[in-house]
Amino acid sequence: MRSISTTDLSVFPICLGTNVFGWTADKEASFAVLDAYVEGGGNFIDTADVYPYWATRESTSETIIGEWMAERGNRDSLVLATKVGMLKGLEGLAPATIRTAIENSLRRLRTDRVDLYWAHVDDRDTPLAETLGTFGELIEEGKVRYVGASNYGADRLAEALTVARAEGLPEYVALQQPYNLVERGYEGELREVVAREGLASTPYYSLARGFLTGKYAQGLTIDSPRAGQAAKYLATEHGPRTIEALAKVAAARDVEPASVALAWLAAQPTIAAPIASARNLEQLRPLLAAAGLTLTEDELSLLDTASRP
Repeated sequence: MRSISTTDLSVFPICLGTNVFGWTADKEASFAVLDAYVEGGGNFIDTADVYPYWATRESTSETIIGEWMAERGNRDSLVLATKVGMLKGLEGLAPATIRTAIENSLRRLRTDRVDLYWAHVDDRDTPLAETLGTFGELIEEGKVRYVGASNYGADRLAEALTVARAEGLPEYVALQQPYNLVERGYEGELREVVAREGLASTPYYSLARGFLTGKYAQGLTIDSPRAGQAAKYLATEHGPRTIEALAKVAAARDVEPASVALAWLAAQPTIAAPIASARNLEQLRPLLAAAGLTLTEDELSLLDTASRP
């Protein structure tokens, strides 16, 4: 287990992303994935009020997770995270928006609190003190335990922490941002802020929209909603090199490339738990395997070199 910053949140090394629940995974498939994740030792579940609104026009992921927790009676053994700020009609981080969103999320999730509540995207139109002040009220009321920043730039993340400390408001304890072997923009000023301020990172797009599973090889046609997005990495110089390096390490370790890609990410500075989603048990298996995979320095170096643009 790993800690989220200096909080008492102890989490499995791989966070289960649930943006596919109600979209490419129906309720039955979602329940199966959730059951297998927990049986495999997992306890960290990440959702959002906007998952997958783009497909269902409802906050289906939260609803499915809430029904599952109610049936299993396991809420207290989980670290549950959801987000506010991107759902249609509840965009932004104004106090009234946050208030409405948290009540809706708690109702769908059938719980009285969220362990980690993410500001889903920066809102420059709302003063940081107002957003953080509202989060503070929710923490005092017991509806939220900790708050995190998702999709914040380095300057705004640093500013939010400064404002919080100056005004005695809750500080963001974690950052969620894109990061994987073929998208390494995090390894700059943003990571420096996270490291300097003692935050933890739980990156998304950990498998580069499926590209790092190795299934999007040259010449192959894959039936997946993400195939078009993932295939763009093949057009780069470092994309195919990365897949080749992943395949080499995976073969030597007798695991799947996805497990290696997640293990590499989990080994990077500031990373607490990469987020990865699965729409069925077949996709979940390499995620669980990654949690127990520790790469050698030589393997990490090979992957680092191959994946640099």
